[in-house]
Amino acid sequence: MSAMSSEPPPPPQPPTHQASVGLLDSQRARDRSPSPLRGNVVPSPLPTRRTRTFSATVRASQGPVYKGVCKCFCRSKGHGFITPADGGPDIFLHISDVEGEYVPVEGDEVTYKMCSIPPKNEKLQAVEVVITHLAPGTKHETWSGHVVSS
Repeated sequence: MSAMSSEPPPPPQPPTHQASVGLLDSQRARDRSPSPLRGNVVPSPLPTRRTRTFSATVRASQGPVYKGVCKCFCRSKGHGFITPADGGPDIFLHISDVEGEYVPVEGDEVTYKMCSIPPKNEKLQAVEVVITHLAPGTKHETWSGHVVSS
């Protein structure tokens, strides 16, 4: 007789994860719990009108009105800076805090109130920004996209 065993070969083992059959590595189901932030963009650390607390909004609205000139503003980035009329460091301006129908451009005279930026409250942000005088000789765009020459 030959040295061959009379036992049949073992049956093939099923995959350990049924969901991973035929899927690429990047498509396989994960065994860990999903993160609430996975797939979402991390929010801006700067408070916008939507995320500012009610108490911060009340404090800002009760504060004095300041005057300044728009130093720069980028609509696609959603922010810019205001140079205060009385001097001092430039003030941050977020797109959500601009009142009125025009997008600010360099040289526009504005009025604004100030709110501190958390978490350290060391820097300031302009809120309730209103364009009082459009910069002469510039083209201004409305929020809806119409261009107006001043």
